[in-house]
Amino acid sequence: MRILRGVVAVVYLLFGAHLSAAQGLRVAAASDLRAALPAIAAAFEKETGRKATLTFGSSGNFFTQIQNGAPFDVFLSADIDYPRRLEREGQAERGSLYEYAKGRLVLWTRNDSGIDVSGGFSVLTDARIRHIAIANPEHAPYGRAAVAALRHLNLYERVRDRLVLGENISQAAQFAQSGNAEVGVLALSLALAPAMKSVGAYFEVPDLWHPPIEQAAIVLTSSSQKALARQFIAYLKRPTTAQLLQSHGFALAQTTRR
Repeated sequence: MRILRGVVAVVYLLFGAHLSAAQGLRVAAASDLRAALPAIAAAFEKETGRKATLTFGSSGNFFTQIQNGAPFDVFLSADIDYPRRLEREGQAERGSLYEYAKGRLVLWTRNDSGIDVSGGFSVLTDARIRHIAIANPEHAPYGRAAVAALRHLNLYERVRDRLVLGENISQAAQFAQSGNAEVGVLALSLALAPAMKSVGAYFEVPDLWHPPIEQAAIVLTSSSQKALARQFIAYLKRPTTAQLLQSHGFALAQTTRR
């Protein structure tokens, strides 16, 4: 019986390893990476022969899911505090954290809205603006940055009843792009994506108006492919990857500067 259990355990481990390899690397990624990360993952696969399966969502929601055992190998967060907390709690590999970029915030509107955002947030008091899309600040870093910028300008209390909360920054962008919200406080990376760039205009929010949106990646302790996960993070550190992120509207993090 003991021998049989040992055989079953070995078969389970071998099958589990084969299944993980077949699935590829499982990456939980912040929604602001939706335009940039697929190209990075494709280049990684071309070089290594290993696929990175991408799931996009809110960093805060991923943090909770990972705490509850969600089966990811790598976490790319829009808020560096989430991976730091996972590392402190023993749910992420010590020494694997890497700050890959800083997010940038914009005020965006459709070209056909008739609203001029070139002057910045002062336009938000315009009576024509009945809905302002932002990501939910409870679990989305861009939502917290949007609220901070509004508070910085003493506008938050004046417009809070008009805020429409997206589950993540990508959903907030959809609200604005569809016209369901007249404007949105969004990620520059999404504003520069072809679908939004062709139909809208934006005002870039000064960094001094909100805390920095520091974005970081980390290998998760529960991963069965830690070596491959570390290889993926090493790929993020390459100058070519940093250049690609910059071209999609991200600022270089201090750790990526040369």
